[in-house]
Amino acid sequence: MFIYKDLYSSASSHIIMSNDKVHVNVQNQQGKSAAPSAIKLSKTDSLKKVKLKIAVMSGKGGVGKSFVTMSLAVGFALRGLKVGILDADIYGPTIPKLLGLTNTSLYLDDKRQVIIPAVGPLGIKVVSMDFLLPSEETAVVWRGALVAKAVDDFLSNVDWGELDVLLIDLPPGTGDAPLTMAQMLSDQMTGSIIVTIPSDVSLRIVKKSIDFSKKLKIPIIGIVENMCCFTCPESGKSYNIFGKNIGEDMAKQEGLKFLGRIPMDPRISESNDAGVPFLLKYPDIEATQSVMNIVNEVLEMNKDKLSGQQKKTLSLMKLPGEEEEQ
Repeated sequence: MFIYKDLYSSASSHIIMSNDKVHVNVQNQQGKSAAPSAIKLSKTDSLKKVKLKIAVMSGKGGVGKSFVTMSLAVGFALRGLKVGILDADIYGPTIPKLLGLTNTSLYLDDKRQVIIPAVGPLGIKVVSMDFLLPSEETAVVWRGALVAKAVDDFLSNVDWGELDVLLIDLPPGTGDAPLTMAQMLSDQMTGSIIVTIPSDVSLRIVKKSIDFSKKLKIPIIGIVENMCCFTCPESGKSYNIFGKNIGEDMAKQEGLKFLGRIPMDPRISESNDAGVPFLLKYPDIEATQSVMNIVNEVLEMNKDKLSGQQKKTLSLMKLPGEEEEQ
């Protein structure tokens, strides 16, 4: 058994995971323990009100997959959509940090016996292993079976409510977590977004995620090239540090859609470290426009599935050359 961080901040409680099921053990304020009760919803119940279920993948670490997940989530929310993020990167969860949620907890609805997601900027719902660890330095030392079980529980035992988009931030590679997610949601998955950087080393490994998606019959929405170049904030001049057009060339070779590229900018790193989405802090920079263009591409590709959802732009930001919708 493994014990994680409190689900309630006002009571002593913890989540206990064994090899076959998850229990929540809650102690009331008087210190009396309630009997552990199993939490189990079906994937149909948990995700039946989620319109788009999108996995964000990469074949290797270090390409900014979680950063892209967070950025797309904020972009969707700025377009007026209800958004959630399942941080399935069990070994290296970073979504809470990027959204400024490091001191936030998950909560248990003891009447319905379901876990309630944390809520971040623009109402983005988040579930992450990071919320369940005693400290940010704590390592998750698990074999693959427990990783797969955690992904199963995050999909089944969380009340996501009504969402337009659920982004699933998968760990690098093609192991237990991506495989579990794909098998569980095989008939519900909208598709995957593959993240790469413009280097041949990344390209060789990222192609494995493309092959993974194809073998498991997950539709590939498209390719995002992160860190495509460095744009100097002072001069506005761009430099191709790693390579040029590698992500776009790969998309053409594989017959996939190239969604766009996101440039490097020191203000992004500053915002990430501060836990403030850069799209909110720097709405006028090139990287923000790039992310919003990718968001618009994905929305256009899935407009039928989002039918009935009125597209609108929040007044929080107004992109250059773009009039705010009334």
